[in-house]
Amino acid sequence: METEGGITVRRALELPGLRGGLPEVLACADRLDRTVRWVHAGEAPNIPALLKGGELLLTTGLGLGARPAEQRAFVRRLADRGIAALVVELGPRFGRLPSAIVEAARTAGLPLVQLHREVPFVAVTEEIHTEIVNGHYALLQRAEEVHRRCTQAVLGGGGVPQVLGILADFASNPVFLETPDGRLLFAAGPGTGPVGAGPLQVWEGLRGAPGAREAPPAGAVLVEVPGGGPGTGAVRARLVLLAVSGPLLTVHRMAAERAAGILAVVLMQARQEEEVAARGRGDFLTDLAEGRIAPGDAPAQAGVLGFRPGGDPLLPVVMRLAPGSAPSGSWALLARAVAEELAAVGAPVLVGVRPVEGRVPLLLALRPGTTRTALADRVAAALRAGADRAGLERPGDRTPLAVVVGEAGGWAAAGAGLRHTAEAATAAQGLGDRPWWDARRLDIDLLLWRLRDQPDLASFVDRAVGPLLEHDRTSRPALLPTLEAFLAHAGRKAEAARELHLNRQTLYNRLARIGELLDTDLDDPQSVLALSLALRARRHTG
Repeated sequence: METEGGITVRRALELPGLRGGLPEVLACADRLDRTVRWVHAGEAPNIPALLKGGELLLTTGLGLGARPAEQRAFVRRLADRGIAALVVELGPRFGRLPSAIVEAARTAGLPLVQLHREVPFVAVTEEIHTEIVNGHYALLQRAEEVHRRCTQAVLGGGGVPQVLGILADFASNPVFLETPDGRLLFAAGPGTGPVGAGPLQVWEGLRGAPGAREAPPAGAVLVEVPGGGPGTGAVRARLVLLAVSGPLLTVHRMAAERAAGILAVVLMQARQEEEVAARGRGDFLTDLAEGRIAPGDAPAQAGVLGFRPGGDPLLPVVMRLAPGSAPSGSWALLARAVAEELAAVGAPVLVGVRPVEGRVPLLLALRPGTTRTALADRVAAALRAGADRAGLERPGDRTPLAVVVGEAGGWAAAGAGLRHTAEAATAAQGLGDRPWWDARRLDIDLLLWRLRDQPDLASFVDRAVGPLLEHDRTSRPALLPTLEAFLAHAGRKAEAARELHLNRQTLYNRLARIGELLDTDLDDPQSVLALSLALRARRHTG
């Protein structure tokens, strides 16, 4: 059994030194799992005043007193000091311990042991202390292994979520990062070991109650994450471990203290308070989209994250960034800038970030009197302004960011809506730049994107527009822009000519040349449909 920085009384009695004294437990045999923090040997009547608690006291009984009242008082003082156990060696002072001592120990709940043979107290002390030190060293090794894994995770590009995940797995209990005033930044649950509820629900139940943020729950471990530079005493955040699946032990606190040092460096380097909170919200929205959160549980968990839309419909929105356009450290700036821009929208909003996928998912409340289109316009403008402030939307990007707006609905439809909107946002990249895309109008592009790795799709593109692409590689003027404009305007030649800044005859000549190259009739609806699909598919097949 692991103890709080020592060994148990039972283990001490099993070691050769005390075992050689033929120990006999006279009182409180059911309390031998008490922790022995240290060993002390002495005979002075005032020895209780010298003890701090957790000691195993060795004595021959010379200081116990001669009268029963003195003996009972001595035992009570030892119990009041919180020692682990009293071990008395029989000999010249006592042939057997008096009943007053035994009864006093039993009443005080103090384990009492008598030794029938003489033992060298120095050897016993050295033996038990060696065992205690070895136990401490074993705990340090386990805590250092967690520290090593956390360090490797950070050096490998990970951040706060990875560190908390490692700690949660080690403790087999949920782990939370809070602001100093108790607001949740990030929650992580163990990947192994049973937890009755998700970490957000656990936090709401045990930390969300009034007063719970000031006073830690029973069995919890709280470790401060320093900030503001060495020697300042400033606290950047608090690391909280809650005992849900099992008790939290000394080694868990030691590991948490080491993890707190790593978190302090990560938070200081990347200003990750905002990013961590945004990642936590992004994880919630992704779990909702992937069906890992039931619709009935979602409102309460969203409430923990500060999103309380009431009974209003929920509008899913996803912003997809160009691959690699958000370098390390920029997600915190993006999360803060987007949140500040969205504050002006005036509707409850839950915005997260997903750096791995390059996504910014959101849920917004569609208030009465506000149309979906009007809200989408304002949100898209806020998202783009935030990305611009973060330096993530640059002119000339090959695949500029795409904002896609899904269909509004209740919590029952929110997960599927987020998933469809996120997939549509991926498919929308490369389709051109516009303020926002309607996910309902991207179903064809989404289908083609899902088929992007199929050889048949690439063959279809090559058959449909291959000769035109080959022409543009070797001849001028390029004809592909002409075909794209013609199809974009549904065959309306006058509008296509205006967009291309061509006179009508030049446009007619180019369209005729396209028809010859592709051996097709551009006035035939089936041919036009095939060409439109081919050009859409080309964006996804490369």
